[in-house]
Amino acid sequence: MIDPSRVPTGINPSVPNAARMYDYYLGGKDNFAADREAAEKIMALAPGKEICLANRHFLGRAVRYAATRGIDQFIDLGTGLPNLNNVHQVAREIHPEARVAYVDHDPVVIVHARALLAGTDPYLTTVHADVREPASILDAPATRKLIDFGRPVGVVLLGVLHYLTDEDDPWGVVAAFRERLAPGSALIVSHATDDAHPEVGKAVRKVYDEVDTPLVHRGREQVTRMFEGFETVEPGVTNVADWRPDEASERKLPGSEWWYVGVAHKP
Repeated sequence: MIDPSRVPTGINPSVPNAARMYDYYLGGKDNFAADREAAEKIMALAPGKEICLANRHFLGRAVRYAATRGIDQFIDLGTGLPNLNNVHQVAREIHPEARVAYVDHDPVVIVHARALLAGTDPYLTTVHADVREPASILDAPATRKLIDFGRPVGVVLLGVLHYLTDEDDPWGVVAAFRERLAPGSALIVSHATDDAHPEVGKAVRKVYDEVDTPLVHRGREQVTRMFEGFETVEPGVTNVADWRPDEASERKLPGSEWWYVGVAHKP
C-alpha cells in the first residue's frame, strides 16, 4: 500500500480516488485506506473485481485486434495505474517496437507510470494532462515527439468517459481526437452502464459521490454516439462479454453486463 507519508503534492489520501479504487479491485497495492473503504462499499453492491477484470480482458482483445491490422502506435487516455494487459505489452506481441503515450491527470498515476512503464524505454512516454482538454494532450511535446499523426493511431478510452459528466461533453472530447487522427486510426471505448441493474447503479453512484470523480452510467444509445464519424467493427457497440470473446471470455465472469464496449476505425 502507498505510504501516506510519501504522498505527491496535491493528493488528499483521505478522499477516495477512482484510479486507486480500480487498482484495489485488481489486487494492486497503489491505494490508500479511503480508496479501499470505498471499493469495499462497491463490492458489497456489485462484483467490482470481476467487473474490472472484464474490462481489462476487453482491452487485451481490442488492442490485439488493432495491432493485427497494422496499428503500432497508441494513446492510452486515462490510463490508470499500471496493471495487467498494459497497452504496450499487448501491442508488442505483434509489433515489438510499438509506441504508447500513457495519459492521466492523476499525479499518483503519472509517478507510477513513469517509474514502471516509461523509464528508459524510448517508445513509451507519459503525459500529465486531463482528457477533458484534448489539445493539451495532442499538442504536448511528449506526444508530438512519440506519435506520428500522419499514420494510423489507436486511441484507447478504457473506463474513462463515464467519469465525464454531460456538461464535460464526452462526445465532443472523442470528436476532438477524431479530427486529428489519420484515416485507418482506431477508437477503443469501454463505458460503464447500469441498464441491467438500475437500482444497484443508483446505489453505486451514491458511493461515487464520496469519490474525487463522479460516475455517470450511460445507455447503449449514448455510448454509440461516441463513435460518430467512425465505422464500428462487428459486433458493434455491445456488452463486453459479446465483443469477440476468446478463451478468457467474460461469459465466465459475473458483472460483464456493467459495460458497453466497441472498437471502430476512422474511414
